[in-house]
Amino acid sequence: MTRFMPRPQGSTAVPQNPPPSSQAARRPAGLRARHIHFIALGSAIGTGLFYGSAGAMQAAGPSVLLVYLIAGAVVYFMLRALGEMAVANPLSGSFAEYTRRYLGNWAGYITGWMYAFEIIIVCLADLTAIAIYMRFWFPDTPQWVWVAVTLCVVGAANLTSVRLFGELEFGFTLIKVGAVIAMILGGAAILTFGLGSSPETSGISNLWEHGGFFPNGIGGMVSAFILVLFAFGGTEIIGVAGAEADEPHKAIPKAVNTVPLRILLFYVLAIAVILVLNPWTTVTGEESPFVQIFSTLGVNWAAALLNVVVITAALSAINSDLFGAGRVITGMAQTRLAPALMARRNAAGVPVITTAILVAVLTVGVILNAVLPDRVFTIIAALATFATIYVWLMILLAQVASRRLLDAQETKALSFPVPLWPWGQYFAIAFILFAFGIMVWQSEYWLALGVGVGFLVLMTAAYYGTGRHKIDPFANEVTVTQP
Repeated sequence: MTRFMPRPQGSTAVPQNPPPSSQAARRPAGLRARHIHFIALGSAIGTGLFYGSAGAMQAAGPSVLLVYLIAGAVVYFMLRALGEMAVANPLSGSFAEYTRRYLGNWAGYITGWMYAFEIIIVCLADLTAIAIYMRFWFPDTPQWVWVAVTLCVVGAANLTSVRLFGELEFGFTLIKVGAVIAMILGGAAILTFGLGSSPETSGISNLWEHGGFFPNGIGGMVSAFILVLFAFGGTEIIGVAGAEADEPHKAIPKAVNTVPLRILLFYVLAIAVILVLNPWTTVTGEESPFVQIFSTLGVNWAAALLNVVVITAALSAINSDLFGAGRVITGMAQTRLAPALMARRNAAGVPVITTAILVAVLTVGVILNAVLPDRVFTIIAALATFATIYVWLMILLAQVASRRLLDAQETKALSFPVPLWPWGQYFAIAFILFAFGIMVWQSEYWLALGVGVGFLVLMTAAYYGTGRHKIDPFANEVTVTQP
């Protein structure tokens, strides 16, 4: 039996680094530092990079590099905000619990369910991407078949122990990281030695030829922000996984501090290599830009190998997303913001009921890929972006609110404070509001915006309709039983 101890109302102190004994009591088998580090590393390498980057390049051309840099800075400040709270007080439920504590019950409730909504949508995008990748070998097989097979695999993987999940993600990330580094080195070799069937198409000049660095103007660059933000979606799992770590106060800072290097290496440098190898106008979106580059250059065996990698990346993303959503919803159930049944974990610490419900909901992906095989990825990527940046906004606001509860001594005692306080946080908040403005401005995102706002209204109605607004989560501790 484990117990969740709520923070007393009115207390301003933020507990620092709970002792290992209390960590062990909450987690039968936690994640080690290397697991957290690789989960953080792997969260930056997924469908948004391997597949979604095609749409961003088509919209912005070479200026997409600036988009990745700006969006990457926003992600970094968001993760540092989450890291500050998670190191000071690692909790099951992560950012949903932090927003509940510092912004109120409604905020925690909406943030948690919006994250679950985000994860469902992102998983649908990843499931769809896998089906698209499989066309490389099986062009005549319906997409929904591969979606169904993938769902069975990741569903089974997520019902394992926390430690086994960490080992699985560790292996997935090794493959993804190795592939991106190999692609960068291979691209450098192609440029240096003139390899491939059409070496004349490669060159640094591809960054300013074919319409210039801003071929579609500033408007095209702005349009790319939505797809790029989608690519960074899921990085917030660092805070969720950190709550499952054996030593959160060591694991989380190491993971978060690698974010700038990861963004420069795996996004900016990798995309730059793609843009230099071939003109941005050759990116079609019918397959991963990474695969397309090698196919175009005549390195067919490398294209086939890289297709295996991008499938692995999508599998990893779905696996880690289910992990994160399961833990957040379970944490919400412990504070009565989700059905009590979803607070139950098995002896291995896995929220089996919550995970099973999420997998069941994801079966809608099979239906969507059967009915709308050509449009489903674009639609759900936009939907996921709304949910993603909403969660990021709430994380940032919660951290700002938490700081206002601390006096000077408590602030000084923070072991992992955000940098450039408070200007970095204000920049990130302003940019997210700007991203919402893009969705209002461009009609192609109106559906996603309408669904996102509709979800907010629906869940707010459910919050009041179920009487959860009357719950005082600080009145009593919630007991969570394990079979």
